[in-house]
Amino acid sequence: MPTDKELAARDAQRDLGAELLESVRQMKADQAARRTQVTPTLAAQARLQMGMSQTEFAALLDVSKRTLQEWEQGRRMPTGAAQTLLRVAVQHPEALRELKPV
Repeated sequence: MPTDKELAARDAQRDLGAELLESVRQMKADQAARRTQVTPTLAAQARLQMGMSQTEFAALLDVSKRTLQEWEQGRRMPTGAAQTLLRVAVQHPEALRELKPV
């Protein structure tokens, strides 16, 4: 493992501007070194389909905003009934728009 002194010496030799410019050229040429594809969770899809903020959608579902965030980030899974409600929100958002938060 290089020492701090060795890293500093290496970094002093770098032309960061040229490296960044080369990276931009590669991206424009569709030669990105890495691609990340994000697939939204069912909870995120449902909320976006409804066009609501996290606070509004959590109130509609009668769950805490934190619970909704956990679902959207994939750290927790909604229960069976909540999953069904989320699928309804994705496929038929008009059905849920008529509901009033409790």
